Amino acid sequence: FPMAATDPQVLALAAQVTESKEQDIPLLLLKLKGILSSPSLGQEESKKIKQDIYDYGLTQYCLLVLKQDHSQLRGGWATAAQLAEILSHCCVGLEVKEDPEEFYKKFLPSAIDILLVLGKRLQARFIRAIKDKEKQDFLRWFQIVTDAICWLFSGHIQLAACVLQNDRFLQLLITDDVETAIIMMSVLHNILRINSSVLLQVDKETLHSVLDELVYKLSSTTNPAVGSAATKLLLLVAKFCKQLVQLLTARYKGLKGLLSKQWTGKGFDREINQLLDLLCLEQSNGKGEMQKQHQAACIIQAVWRGFQTRKRLKKLPQAVTTLQRSFRAKREQELQHLTKQKEDEALKLQMQLQRQRAMRLFHERQLALLEVVHASQVNKYMEEMEEKSALTLQRFWRGYRARRIFHQQKQSLKEYKAAVIIQRAACKFLEKRRRRRPLSPWKEPKGLTDEQRLALQQKVDDYIKLHPASQMSEEMSKELHMQAQEKLAQFLCRSRLDQRAAQRREALLAQVNTDVELLMNAPGLAETTEKDLGAFMSRSIPVATKARQTHNTMLKYTRWPWWKKLGDEFMEDDVIPDDALNTELEALFIGGRK
Repeated sequence: FPMAATDPQVLALAAQVTESKEQDIPLLLLKLKGILSSPSLGQEESKKIKQDIYDYGLTQYCLLVLKQDHSQLRGGWATAAQLAEILSHCCVGLEVKEDPEEFYKKFLPSAIDILLVLGKRLQARFIRAIKDKEKQDFLRWFQIVTDAICWLFSGHIQLAACVLQNDRFLQLLITDDVETAIIMMSVLHNILRINSSVLLQVDKETLHSVLDELVYKLSSTTNPAVGSAATKLLLLVAKFCKQLVQLLTARYKGLKGLLSKQWTGKGFDREINQLLDLLCLEQSNGKGEMQKQHQAACIIQAVWRGFQTRKRLKKLPQAVTTLQRSFRAKREQELQHLTKQKEDEALKLQMQLQRQRAMRLFHERQLALLEVVHASQVNKYMEEMEEKSALTLQRFWRGYRARRIFHQQKQSLKEYKAAVIIQRAACKFLEKRRRRRPLSPWKEPKGLTDEQRLALQQKVDDYIKLHPASQMSEEMSKELHMQAQEKLAQFLCRSRLDQRAAQRREALLAQVNTDVELLMNAPGLAETTEKDLGAFMSRSIPVATKARQTHNTMLKYTRWPWWKKLGDEFMEDDVIPDDALNTELEALFIGGRK
């Protein structure tokens, strides 16, 4: 600590900050505002207090606190804004004599960067805020931070270029929000007012970015406040340096028209007229050069247009040929379309006429038949005609449906039959190869050595010791045997009853299948004879019919050519496949057996 006389308030605050916890330091640093704003301080006393604050490290403490997460501070963003204001007041009017390079080259630029970061975060929170109270608070704190930045570079002029070249300053300036944009343009106005040559000290990219944003705000908004601030800034830029006027006229060709058409009569015509006068004066000075460039551009354009015209005239015959070809093709296509449309209409008309003629002939035939038929038989005749018509419709519909189902199932049925043939052949082949495989000779197992026999005997003894056998008396054994015999007798009795019931069910199912098959193959009632009635009344006729069909199937199978029996090459000679015998959907059940 310095040995000179120190202000007691600063000394007490420094001691409290040193001994306090980290979360309490921001609230303690707010006491610096009362110390700096004391009305009894003169200019020399104020400089002395600021020097003491810097020497005791309180200014560095403010900078460190502002580097933290501002939302986690006690008091939140309000505390951060007040600390920014205190930091700027502590730095302005301070003349550091010991190690000034540390203060001017490192501390002050770091403070500017941290304040811009704080302003960027407050701007983002203001834009995202929904409630009016929150928006007002964030806007007020943002105004405090920007005022602190202005106060800081007003006391240290060399910081104006540092602020302007900072990327975060451009991010703050490039925004669509009206309130924060006006505040940032006021900051830029203060920079140019304090250091008018600062725009010539920055690089071209930064200068162009600032001017582009100002012109963009003039062209993209209709807010008079934004337009007035941007116009005043451009006027200030044009007044300070003629080089920047040349840049404005060369880089932004439509700036004069934009100002005169869009912003005239909005309340700041005096600034607009001054800016237009400066732009016109610069343009009149460079008018001769512009005329030369205009004449050169006209000559280049004339030569280029002549070249393009001659090139187009050379390609004209080919273009005309292509156009004629495409026109003829399109006309031919349209003629074909019209011809086809006329043919379709003629065919439709012809079919309609044929349908009408057929209907007329049908009605005439109906009338003629009605004249021939007796009056008492008309209703019966009409019922017969309706029944025949219904039968015809049903027959056609059933035929259509059966053909459609057959076509749908044909491929799957073919695949199923092919899979069955392949599986049967593979099974026969594997069975025949298994039968032909010779039996391996008997190999006597290897005997155990004495050591293995002793180890195995030891394991057996240990297992017997761990799992001793349960003792059962002779009476308990007999009782258990009797219970087992009773349960076995009950099971056998139930199995015989279940077997008889199953046989009866199979017999009934066989009878139902036979009746269903007879009903499906039976003729209509109008064509039924006494012989057909006998087939339903006798049980031997269907059995004989089925036996005849099975016999015919066996004869047909024996007469098959060799290529139809390729899938059965591994079968025995005296075995007939089941699918050859059962050619229909279900086999005949006789006596409960399939």
